Amino acid sequence: MTPTLTVAREVRALAPGFTHLVVEARGLVNGPGDARSSALLDDAARRLADRLGGRRPHEDPHIAAWREAYAAFGAKPSRTRNSAEALARRALADGGLPRINLLVDLYNAISVAHLVPVGGEDTDYIQGGMELVRARGVEKFETVAGGETVIEHPEPGEAVWQDATGVTCRRWNWRQGVRTRLTEESANALFLLERLSPMPLDTLRAAAEELAGGLRMLSPGAEVTVYEPAQ
Repeated sequence: MTPTLTVAREVRALAPGFTHLVVEARGLVNGPGDARSSALLDDAARRLADRLGGRRPHEDPHIAAWREAYAAFGAKPSRTRNSAEALARRALADGGLPRINLLVDLYNAISVAHLVPVGGEDTDYIQGGMELVRARGVEKFETVAGGETVIEHPEPGEAVWQDATGVTCRRWNWRQGVRTRLTEESANALFLLERLSPMPLDTLRAAAEELAGGLRMLSPGAEVTVYEPAQ
């Protein structure tokens, strides 16, 4: 069943130009990264370098807008970077982007190539609907520290995605929780692409369609749908 996605009014007040698109897929075949996903990551890094033309990622207008949104809910953008900026920095550094698994490599490549935050959730582990809210500070967030699973709590006022069980992603799109992350066993997934003004909506749509095409390439038998939730 497709989870509903809602955005709280108090989050929209932080960034009135916020829009998100969803790519939903069922019947995926995931596994370790291979030559196909590695090539996607390498191509994304080249596209990013061409796009920036020598600038640093935070000098891109879209990333600058995310920094303003982070500052609006009390995060320090230079310390807790949005996921697109963090990946872009890694793509341009020695060593490049990490190789994780087919699905994560694909959506990381889309994020880097388009400089847009992209997250992937295993829908088999999402409980109820998902909502983007400002945290009260008591919500549970499952993560890993020192090789052990631990429970953290977001800061009061922090923008977080959550479902009926707890927080699935902290600081809007900064860090994903372990409960709903995509593993090599994941077969059903929801990918969330997030955009702020001044990025044109058509650019976000192009990124979503490219992601959908990549999913069909990696999993030819999968059912893939792109849709725009009610904003």
